[in-house]
Amino acid sequence: MVTFFLQASRIIAQFIVMGSGILGRAFFQAYRQAIANASKTGVAQEAMQNAVRKAGKAINAQEARQILGVTEQTSWEEILLKYDKLFENNAKAGSFYLQSKVVRAKECLEVVYRTKAN
Repeated sequence: MVTFFLQASRIIAQFIVMGSGILGRAFFQAYRQAIANASKTGVAQEAMQNAVRKAGKAINAQEARQILGVTEQTSWEEILLKYDKLFENNAKAGSFYLQSKVVRAKECLEVVYRTKAN
């Protein structure tokens, strides 16, 4: 009886190993074919161009003011105080995404205030 279970478990283990090998090769082949198809149709290049366009899109001054909760009349010192408070709050319990939006908003308004000063 014990030898039967040992043989059965050995057969099941071989079946699992063979099945996972077959599935792994099939997934790898499908992935290679998908990459080849994307290269032929230009989908990969289009996706890359869209990603570059989105990454290069900067926020404007109005959006930056909304993020920081300030107006056009707000002084630079007040903006820095708001920035510090929002940055610290998001560093403790917030998200990295919101924290990066706060940084980008400050950078945008910094450019605006520098051009006003000159």
